[in-house]
Amino acid sequence: MADDATAYIVFDIETVPNGALIADVLYPGEDISAEEAVARLEKETLEASGGKSAFAPVTFQMPVVIAVARVSRQFMLQKAVVLDAPHYRERRMVELFWKGIETYPDATLVDFNGRGFDLPVLELAAFRHGLSLPAYFGKGAAYRKRFAERHFDMMEWFGNWGAYRLKGGLNLLAKMLGAPGKMDVRGEHVAGLWREGRKNLVASYCLCDVLDTYLVFLRTRVLAGELTREDETRLHGAARAVMEDLAFDDPTVEEYLKRWRTPPAEA
Repeated sequence: MADDATAYIVFDIETVPNGALIADVLYPGEDISAEEAVARLEKETLEASGGKSAFAPVTFQMPVVIAVARVSRQFMLQKAVVLDAPHYRERRMVELFWKGIETYPDATLVDFNGRGFDLPVLELAAFRHGLSLPAYFGKGAAYRKRFAERHFDMMEWFGNWGAYRLKGGLNLLAKMLGAPGKMDVRGEHVAGLWREGRKNLVASYCLCDVLDTYLVFLRTRVLAGELTREDETRLHGAARAVMEDLAFDDPTVEEYLKRWRTPPAEA
């Protein structure tokens, strides 16, 4: 593989509950709207969790935004994009994501909790739309098993594959590096923002999560001895150049860059 070939696909998704599916599966024959079904399930989920979370189960989530970054073999950020923006058509986004697996069959997927959330959502979306994913399912051991060769879930990696819970998640890890982490939007805001029609803000939030994921990924490679801190600092500079191009059209990315503090390699 050439040094400038895409070797890693860093990604993140945002989802909202599929109200029509919830009504059909959980409340058949009750003649309730999709919105009422979502509200009812969220209330039941909140009560079942003892007030901790109203987030609907993964099986009832549908993707509304998918952000992807391509990274070279030398860990350089090549491109970051929100798929099918500004239309955010579910089938088209999902098709484009899985096409990336076909296009870069030797690339490793990099995410945070992708094994437990993002990939199941995208697999079920492909199932719902009748898509064929031979490169993914044909190499199931490479992508879909816990210690898969082509999938690097950083939540699992940091948590020693279930040995402990990494409280604080990606936000914690990003802030430890001087990256912005969560800014003005958080995961619990997504469904409300989407209902209000603020789709571009949700997309920008997702893109910033991908940028955080990339920066945390770089530090894991320092930990693993594949990069030095000097390498990491150099790669940060290249990433800033990519992000500055995005910032021309995206005030959220512009704010991200303002808040991002890159510690010197000797710090």
